[in-house]
Amino acid sequence: MSAIILFLTVLAVIAGWWLSQQRLTAKPWLEEGPAGDFPGGDAMTWPAAKVGLGVFLAVASALFVLFISAYSMRMSVVDWRPLPVPRLLWLNTGVLVLSSVALQWSYVAARRHDTEGVIIGLLAGGASAVIFLAGQLLAWQRLGAAGYFVASNPANSFFYLLTAVHGLHLAGGLVALGRTSAKMWRGAEIADMRLSVELCAIYWHFLLLVWLVLLGLLTGWTDDFVNICRQLLS
Repeated sequence: MSAIILFLTVLAVIAGWWLSQQRLTAKPWLEEGPAGDFPGGDAMTWPAAKVGLGVFLAVASALFVLFISAYSMRMSVVDWRPLPVPRLLWLNTGVLVLSSVALQWSYVAARRHDTEGVIIGLLAGGASAVIFLAGQLLAWQRLGAAGYFVASNPANSFFYLLTAVHGLHLAGGLVALGRTSAKMWRGAEIADMRLSVELCAIYWHFLLLVWLVLLGLLTGWTDDFVNICRQLLS
């Protein structure tokens, strides 16, 4: 349950910050001058793609919250035997962080109209994501070789389920990232591609956040973190 609270809290903070950047708190009726002349006025109409991504992320968040809830409730049953989390997951986490940083770099480069920087960021982010997925598969292989199969224990089943669902979301993002990278490679104008790059970066940051929560859940440090916060506040 503590993992769910932490996940929702972080999502709420990030959503609040992101919405504040979209100028939702603006009061255009108090601005003077023609419509669209005041700073940020043109940002109040969201592109359909950004709205669509926001809806998708909300649905994906609800899905992961359900999985985390089921995990938290199931782990209290007597037949639950936690499996040893492969150390490789920590290396994979670092690779996913690099992937997210690369996508953010690409977005910043797009805002600066730096075509080379955009392409490098997209390629680096995509390559890192592929390495992350390969590392996850390798972790599965090592667990299987050690006798930790899907049906051996509920904890094993949840581990494979959570990592598989996250991996599928990342694989789907690679499709969109590949299309964006291909268009940039063919010489598309940055002005036409900046929104696509931004959406890829947002999606990657979301998947990084989800993975950090899942990793904390699987390793148990999420509960430790929440307990520390409670002690500091008490």
